[in-house]
Amino acid sequence: MKFDLDLDNVAKKINEHKAKRILIQLPEGMKMYAGEIIDNLSKNTKAEIITSGNSNWGGCDISLDEAKNLKVDLLVHFGHAQFIKSDFPILYVEVKDNTDLTELLEKSLKSINNYKKVGLVSSIQHLHKIEDVKKYYEENNKEVSIPIKKGFAAYDGHVVGCEYNSLKLIDKEVDCFIVLGNQFHSLGAALSVNKPVILIDTYNMEIVEMEKLKYKVIKQRAIAINKIKEARSVGIIIGTKPGQRFGTYETIKKKLEAIGKNVTILTMDEVTQDKLTNFYNIQGFIELACPRIAIEDYGKYDKPIITYRESLVVLEEMKWEDLIEKGFL
Repeated sequence: MKFDLDLDNVAKKINEHKAKRILIQLPEGMKMYAGEIIDNLSKNTKAEIITSGNSNWGGCDISLDEAKNLKVDLLVHFGHAQFIKSDFPILYVEVKDNTDLTELLEKSLKSINNYKKVGLVSSIQHLHKIEDVKKYYEENNKEVSIPIKKGFAAYDGHVVGCEYNSLKLIDKEVDCFIVLGNQFHSLGAALSVNKPVILIDTYNMEIVEMEKLKYKVIKQRAIAINKIKEARSVGIIIGTKPGQRFGTYETIKKKLEAIGKNVTILTMDEVTQDKLTNFYNIQGFIELACPRIAIEDYGKYDKPIITYRESLVVLEEMKWEDLIEKGFL
């Protein structure tokens, strides 16, 4: 199996908690393993098992309300490290990806041939291999830096999708960054630092240089920001998920109204085109949930959506050039 689910240890912790009813939460890429997980935990625990069918996009996306409504004793969240603190009992299962990286590392040497100093980071699934990867590059005459944890990162070298402050700590010390994981994390890194970013894509088994996609996305962001500048009516979307709340709406609302815009405050647990369609009078949106909603899903929406950080450009509190320099995330 590609993933090490560590189910024996999960069962042990459920039993130690003496949980009678649990809610299992799986990321989209792991829902295919639901049957195996349920069968194993049913045999090795006494807990009644309920599996969430709702989407799960990260460690920020914790089904707290769902768990409380179902009156479970424990929420078992697979695939991510702890992102937020909660007074509700949550067991985070940091699933490990067992993909053999040997061939990919060999391929990557061509992409980093002109770089001497390398910054190395990883999604949680590959973090257990980061020291081995560091050693490999050092044996190939590279100087490798693993940034210390900062922001929402749980460990040194760990990256999450919404912010990359740990990378920014060493941005000036390296020639490029290597990301172990997938396009989601590597694109975020490319939009956050002004150094080349190379993805070791363990899902498509390829090496990807992110510059081309980065500049495509930057052009999209410029278009979206300009449309919000021109919009007369703007909606501010407040995310209701506990780990997806960025910025406060009151200040932005007042400043937008001061420059002549009509502002509507909306709440959403998940932003979709279907939900936005009915607000036909609103010409564009500023979302204060996960910043990747606006960036990643640009093509899914009929109307422009920008992030809190991008709204500062609309309000002329940040220049476009400063956004490029300091990063979109």
